Amino acid sequence: MQEGHRMAAQPSKKGENRMKWDLTPEKIHSLTSGLIEKTKSVYDLVGSLDLSSVTYKNTLNILADVELEYVVQRSMLGFLQHVSPNKDIRTASTESDKRLSEFDVEKSMREDVYWRIEHLKTILTPNFLKPEAERFLERLIKLGQRNGLNLQPKMQQKMISIKKNISKLCIDFSKNLNEDITFLAFSKHELGGLPDDYLNALEKAEDGKLKVTLKYPHYFPLMKKCHIPQTRQKVEKAFNSRCKKENSLILKKLVELREQKSSILGFNTHADFILEMNMAKNSKTVKTFLDELSQKLKPLGEQERSVILELKRKECEKRGLDFNNQINAWDMQYFMNQVEETTYSVDQNLLKEFFPLEEVTSGLLNIYEDVLGVTFHLEWRPAVWHEDVSLFSVREAVTGQLLGKFYLDLYPREGKYSSTTCFALHPGCLFSDGTRQISVAAMVANFTKPTPDTPSLLQHDEVKTYFHEFGHVMHQLCSQADFTIFSGTHVERDFVEAPSQMLENWVWERESLQRMSKHYKSGIPIPEEILEKLLKSRLANTGLLNLRQIVLAKIDQVLHTQISVDPIEEYARLCKEILGVPATPGTNMPATFGHLAGGYDAQFYGYLWSEVYSMDMFHSRFKQEGILSSKVGADYRNCILRPGGSLDATEMLRNFLGRDPNQEAFLRSKGLTVLP
Repeated sequence: MQEGHRMAAQPSKKGENRMKWDLTPEKIHSLTSGLIEKTKSVYDLVGSLDLSSVTYKNTLNILADVELEYVVQRSMLGFLQHVSPNKDIRTASTESDKRLSEFDVEKSMREDVYWRIEHLKTILTPNFLKPEAERFLERLIKLGQRNGLNLQPKMQQKMISIKKNISKLCIDFSKNLNEDITFLAFSKHELGGLPDDYLNALEKAEDGKLKVTLKYPHYFPLMKKCHIPQTRQKVEKAFNSRCKKENSLILKKLVELREQKSSILGFNTHADFILEMNMAKNSKTVKTFLDELSQKLKPLGEQERSVILELKRKECEKRGLDFNNQINAWDMQYFMNQVEETTYSVDQNLLKEFFPLEEVTSGLLNIYEDVLGVTFHLEWRPAVWHEDVSLFSVREAVTGQLLGKFYLDLYPREGKYSSTTCFALHPGCLFSDGTRQISVAAMVANFTKPTPDTPSLLQHDEVKTYFHEFGHVMHQLCSQADFTIFSGTHVERDFVEAPSQMLENWVWERESLQRMSKHYKSGIPIPEEILEKLLKSRLANTGLLNLRQIVLAKIDQVLHTQISVDPIEEYARLCKEILGVPATPGTNMPATFGHLAGGYDAQFYGYLWSEVYSMDMFHSRFKQEGILSSKVGADYRNCILRPGGSLDATEMLRNFLGRDPNQEAFLRSKGLTVLP
């Protein structure tokens, strides 16, 4: 008989949305203490078992059950630091996250529990466990070894200290960026080229000038449209200098501690330690991948730079400015936008009038419904953390079975998480009696807030981001893994972006674009002429954009494969060598690079790596059989989303593609020729 379900005390309101958003700082503190105490008691129980009495039920079963409870509560307590409008609650949530991160280290270093799991493996007969339960057992043993639980006690204590310090530093790095309230004040003249809806949404400074923050809805449109180079220069310099002093120190300590930890565990570099669990397996493979792609893209990048330089020369002539025959960091987005407008005749300001947020949301949900065979239902007056937040339930289209729920928190506000991401709040896993905990996720974004005169209008790039992050939401909700450790997006980190990147393709297809757009005033769809230009512009700046990704992936790899690297110098070297555009003196982009402290250390390459698979999946199945095909959608959901991390990514890809994946579609999508 195979074992695979768990037996333990049942949680309250089993299977429902157990997130609560009315927590006070005091309640956050007490719940944190209670969660640590309750979880520790279960670990103590398992750790005290006599080896002769160890069974599946009193070790793996009970550990899986307590982990499910722990993750649900921990998500709720730690999530508020990113979204609560109340600074005291954000502070309490951050402190809770620090305490729980320390406790995470403690429970990951329970040698007594590790040896009982090791012993369990030796006494189980072959095929006693279901495949996923066996994978769970193997994963716990592997993680125990990667935590150093098979080392001498002195080394284990050093590991505990290092891991706790790393956790604290990562939280502080992210908090510094989230809490940054830097703004620059400009006159209307200094903001020349920016549209009225942008200017009208800006707050006034005391001297009557307009406040431009460094949040995304202010920064990116300004860098793309402001024709005053001095303004762009000031904003770009400030943006890449955010939290420079404090985060530079944190990053230095983080890199040192990671190197120490990896060395203790017998790895040459931190990157090799991290990559052991990824598809790439080691830093040499990643270096080869990035170097080869860089070489293939460089000729394209050179062509694009020459076009940009000519555009800059003409602009300087037109505006009576000095032309220094050089592209600066603050020129890049402005002139890449001009390439779209001149070479491809795509006017982003005009285009965004066809992408009001409500229309995009409605179209996006309809497309996901059709492709994935689900239905979305807006909940009336839900309990949420801010009035701007909405809550949806997700059900199977045929049976009506509840799969999970997701929150949308789409507008910026002070103290809120500054980028766009998906937070997994509930893992969708099994309880011990075989019933399933629903999955709950939150998509947090910073799209322009509507004004009394104008709705929120999205740039096409933002529509792409929306589709991408919502892809993570659906990965979370469609996963049907049994164990928390494999739920949702808990796949290899260099594959985790592939399912979402695959869904970005829908914002480049005529049929789907027509379903998510109409002019915010007239209600007319995007005219065919504009649509055609947009589709052709997909290859605009693809060389430079991807070389920029390679720069970021390489600075991440260099910091985690070499000792005592100066991030500023190394970033400047890579920008010049690979991108051909110098970094702005006085800035420190790595200190603003949230991924370095947000779980992507030594793994930023994964965006490009996983794009190989995303393009293969889209072009081999959806493009061939229909982008709105419910049949391909069902295969995609069953083969890629449903398993979570309960299968290796390579196996999931083979199941969906019917063959081994390859790079052909990926290289073509970059405008590169693929030799037969």
